[in-house]
Amino acid sequence: ERAGQRIIHELQAGRSVALITDGGIPGISDPGYTIVQKAIASGLPFTLIPGPSALVMAVVLSGLPLHSFIFRGFPPQKPGARKKFLEQDRHLPYTLVYYESVHRIDRFLADALEVFGNRRACLCRELTKRHEEVERGTLSQLCGQIGQRKRLGEYVVVIAGARTDRDRSNDICNQ
Repeated sequence: ERAGQRIIHELQAGRSVALITDGGIPGISDPGYTIVQKAIASGLPFTLIPGPSALVMAVVLSGLPLHSFIFRGFPPQKPGARKKFLEQDRHLPYTLVYYESVHRIDRFLADALEVFGNRRACLCRELTKRHEEVERGTLSQLCGQIGQRKRLGEYVVVIAGARTDRDRSNDICNQ
């Protein structure tokens, strides 16, 4: 909050400011969003210089359908609220994308398996960084593997959308 106020003050004073991060694009599920909102509310011009985005990279690296996906960000921390959050997505035909903390990834995967069934999924961690890791499989496979992994950074979880009969007959990657 303080940094955002300082940045807005600098912009109002006519100075140029750059918000740079090593964790993706500022404003996507992080506090950079509040700075964007304050700049808009203050009528201050700003722009974005695109850089690496964990969201886009994870969707492409997942190998899941790209024609349409939905980004849901971080789910609620409490188990009941998290399951309700996931239930909203159960019947969506789109590839589903979530961010999750290293501390809750195992519980998130277990809840996703319970809500969605054993869909294809992908876990991406530390994209564009030294410990980058991409794991593909079914939700049950990923649940079984997550406990054996070194836990660093945050995860992007990409899950196949609900399948229709048309999808099943046309998908060359049914396996």
